[in-house]
Amino acid sequence: MAELKTFITLIVQIGFILIAFRAIKSIEVERFFRQPPAGLPLLIVLVAIAIGYTCASFFTNFFTTLSTILGSL
Repeated sequence: MAELKTFITLIVQIGFILIAFRAIKSIEVERFFRQPPAGLPLLIVLVAIAIGYTCASFFTNFFTTLSTILGSL
């Protein structure tokens, strides 16, 4: 059971990272610069990882807490 929970958590994290990356890319951050810095693509990836991981952690913790509460009723 623990392996399944770990696998689901990993899939959720990757999914949210991809969603965050696509959202950041849709903003087209490059157009805010006359000459975009060389490290901008790396920064976009790192920000997407940070946002995606945070959102995934929130949702996994939320549903874990919700199932604990409903299980104790």
